[in-house]
Amino acid sequence: MNMTRKPEWLQKRVNPREQAGMRALLGELRLNTVCQQALCPNISECFRGGQATFLILGRHCTRHCSFCNVDKSPPEPVDTGEPARVAEAVARLGLTHVVITSPTRDDLPDGGAALYAATVGAIRSVSPATRIEPLIPDFQGDRRSLAAVMTAGPDIIAHNVETVPRLYHIRSGADYGRSLDLLRTCRELAPETPVKSGIMLGMGETRDEVLRVLGDLRAAGCTYLSIGQYLAPSRNHYPVQEYIRPEIFDGLRELALDMGFSHVESGPYVRSSYHAGQYLADIPGACHKETT
Repeated sequence: MNMTRKPEWLQKRVNPREQAGMRALLGELRLNTVCQQALCPNISECFRGGQATFLILGRHCTRHCSFCNVDKSPPEPVDTGEPARVAEAVARLGLTHVVITSPTRDDLPDGGAALYAATVGAIRSVSPATRIEPLIPDFQGDRRSLAAVMTAGPDIIAHNVETVPRLYHIRSGADYGRSLDLLRTCRELAPETPVKSGIMLGMGETRDEVLRVLGDLRAAGCTYLSIGQYLAPSRNHYPVQEYIRPEIFDGLRELALDMGFSHVESGPYVRSSYHAGQYLADIPGACHKETT
């Protein structure tokens, strides 16, 4: 398949005019979203519906993953007022499920864990019914940092392994085993909190490699899984190796469910935080409006 042109199933429309209201709110509150920074193809759909995934701890990442569009400039100082502004946005948007993520901040002693915990607490104080899902970095394997986030009481915790071990050279500074250990530790620290992870396809992985990753994630305690198509943000990023057909995603979803995952979102446009509230749909009181 010609990688310079997306296939017909990857032709979602992005309309800047549909994003105006959300962009105005984000500008007013001085907030960032991964929707914007990662050039998410779902941005028009989600912003139009009043949904967003908030990016805390600034817009600059200390790692240099070749698949990611988040800026690699030197990071900004931590903004201690950010949790309150995120909470205000959650309340004003009426979100009943919100995903909070960040760039990796290896420059901070705790990797930014304290600000994650503060953000969870701030949202709880103004919108106690909102389900909160931190999508966290690996904190360089620091158990104390992870414990700080888990102690804040998120409703679900997420950390993406992104790809198969053989391709981890595209994840600068990351380690597959360390990510699995983090997921296991999440389960140890808070056994009742669902654990979620995600992978991208189309980077050159094989089917057997993907199935091994799914097995590793189940063994680490993951019950929720997202599987989506990798889309290179630009020609300067790691190139797409293959566009995966929708029926392949459907088959992987069924295989993952057979392996014991409780909920799987699998499709070309799936992202970890896209329709995130659906993962908890079977839990009493689950949300009806999700973030991207």
